[in-house]
Amino acid sequence: MTRPDPTVTTEETTDPDTAVPAHRGDPFAEQRAMARGAAVVDRGHRDVIAVPGDDRLSWLHLLLTQHVSELPADSGTEALILDLNGRVLHHMSVAHVDGTVFLDTEPGDGEALLAYLDSMRFWSAVEPRAATDELAVLSVVGPETPSVLTAAGLPVPEAPYGSAAAAGDGLVRRMPWPGRDAADVVVPRAQKDGWWERLTGAGARAAGTTAFEALRAESLQPRLHTDTDERTIPHEVGWIGPAVHLQKGCYRGQETVARVANLGRPPRRMVLLHLDAGDEELPVTGDPVVRDGRTVGRVGTVVQHHELGPVALALLKRSVPADAELVAGVEDRTTPAAVAPSSYVEDVGTPPPGRAAQVRGGLRG
Repeated sequence: MTRPDPTVTTEETTDPDTAVPAHRGDPFAEQRAMARGAAVVDRGHRDVIAVPGDDRLSWLHLLLTQHVSELPADSGTEALILDLNGRVLHHMSVAHVDGTVFLDTEPGDGEALLAYLDSMRFWSAVEPRAATDELAVLSVVGPETPSVLTAAGLPVPEAPYGSAAAAGDGLVRRMPWPGRDAADVVVPRAQKDGWWERLTGAGARAAGTTAFEALRAESLQPRLHTDTDERTIPHEVGWIGPAVHLQKGCYRGQETVARVANLGRPPRRMVLLHLDAGDEELPVTGDPVVRDGRTVGRVGTVVQHHELGPVALALLKRSVPADAELVAGVEDRTTPAAVAPSSYVEDVGTPPPGRAAQVRGGLRG
């Protein structure tokens, strides 16, 4: 087996989900329930920010990558905040309910996100506040999600990201991933245990984050910090469209988004890797992906999937072909890896002239 360059160092990563159960006894059965029926996952460690105020939509429209100035009530979306060079700093799921925009984001990111939002208030009529102590996220996943919500006495928004007030001061947001159907049930934190029992009593199997992450990886949905690094731009991980609107401007990093969209291709692409681990230890998030002794990518989410076996999301240099022989990992946790063909989108045509000059300056992978 070809070994990675021993001088390559990996990122120090920690499990972002240690605060909630990884499984409820049988991770593979929990995955099967998500794929064929319904399961509920405690994602109460996610940070939540509430943004009330008359200017909430127009103000957020100037800060977020998504078009939200006319976001209807009882709807939602995804959005990012970028740095000046267009690299991703924050990812959030959005719900607009009862005169308030709710943003839920990665565990531990809420404080920095709120600090940024608060610094940009100026004279706008908005009052962003931390709501993590008030609200907790439970996620129902699987094709039977609508029937579970109905049996639990909750509304069932029809469209993806459709949101509705529910559970006292909480809400329900329909999600298009992971799996065939899903919904985030955001409930008062003090009532989380009661709502958990209500959802499992309505037919959702109790599950942990391991199952959720496996279906997320299968559906090629990136997770900030896990599937991204400090250089990641939205184009590389499929966030153009779901979280970035190309027909709006006036937000930090917009120039990079427009330049890459109009004049070239992103330096890297996210793919799903099949790992031929055998009895060997699996690679971990942040490990290198190597081709012919040279590092060509970065390992993101690593999971044991109930049907696909060991798989990982990875960011690869765009020049790496779909049939490349790869090695993922470092030192005593290396394994042959192959790109899942269904995750590899072939480039069509040639980049426009001047692409190299336009995307130079730190964006090249």
